[in-house]
Amino acid sequence: MSFGDLSRISTNVQALQANAQLQRTNQELGLRQLRLATGSRLNRAEDDSAGYSISKKLEARVRGQAQALANIGDAKSMLTVAEGSLNSIMDVLQTMKEKAVQAANDTMGADERAAIESQLEAMTEEIHVMLASTDFNGTNLFVDEDGDPANVSLTFQVGSDSGDTFDVTIETLRVGRGGGSMFEGAGVALVNRDPTEVEWDISTGENARLAIDGVDNAIKVLADRLAHIGDSQKRLTFKQDNLQTAMNNYEAARSRINDADFAKEQMELVKLQILQQTGTAALAQSNAAPQAILSLIGG
Repeated sequence: MSFGDLSRISTNVQALQANAQLQRTNQELGLRQLRLATGSRLNRAEDDSAGYSISKKLEARVRGQAQALANIGDAKSMLTVAEGSLNSIMDVLQTMKEKAVQAANDTMGADERAAIESQLEAMTEEIHVMLASTDFNGTNLFVDEDGDPANVSLTFQVGSDSGDTFDVTIETLRVGRGGGSMFEGAGVALVNRDPTEVEWDISTGENARLAIDGVDNAIKVLADRLAHIGDSQKRLTFKQDNLQTAMNNYEAARSRINDADFAKEQMELVKLQILQQTGTAALAQSNAAPQAILSLIGG
């Protein structure tokens, strides 16, 4: 650093140097004040280009993970809707079981068994309605677009990367007889009229006992479906907990790079404020120094 000769007044080197230092102090002071105002150490790329790049990548991952957490919550809600519908159907099946057992007793006459048949058919149709009307955001969970029973495959995005997915299949539930029917085993006690309707025949005690077998099978099938949904919900809970932990760790890493240390910034701010005051005083003195040359001119 060069120092000017006070006998040369055209260029005041001391004032220029003092002014340059004061400008640097002011810039640094503004930077510290900005960090305190925003809470961020990196407000622009030039503050730390490498740190800024890393921070933005971490921020993108954290925000993606936050949305994935919301996705998992929505997925669990969807499966809860399916579970709730199946639980309602299970209540209907429990009632059907009671009625079938009642009809199997020979204390029931023809009229009583006919009334129970009608009730069983009504409850069977209601099960079909429940399956056909269970949907989440327009996605039916038990039937296809044509209203026919079908496996429903769902893919949930449970992470910030494209490969972080979780597949769930809700298996087909059929009301009528045939492949995969809930009432398989009902034998002659159940006769299809069309794919959505069934007709129970419990006119004899033997047929009523066949109906008991059919309802028992339906309860078993439904219990298996509920267990499968429960397994998927539990896995989603594990993924949710793991994702929350990962998100916290990434957020901590991003914070160490990007967030301002308020104690340090306040300490630096006080130092710079003092330097600003001394720099201003030094500039004033540097501007006044050339006036000493006037002592050489005089009489």
